[in-house]
Amino acid sequence: MTEYPKDPIMLLSWVNMKLRDFYPSLESMCEDLEIPREELVERLNGAGFEYNPDLNKFW
Repeated sequence: MTEYPKDPIMLLSWVNMKLRDFYPSLESMCEDLEIPREELVERLNGAGFEYNPDLNKFW
């Protein structure tokens, strides 16, 4: 499993960079990096961010 930032703002930036530069979807990123999707979404939703699959980013 890939280590990722715990701070929600840093996590937002890191995830969106990965999605923008390397992955066509959140699902493919989580699968490739072995990160539990639910955990990631819960963490970012808790900070007020929501995933938009059409834009392939959290905002």
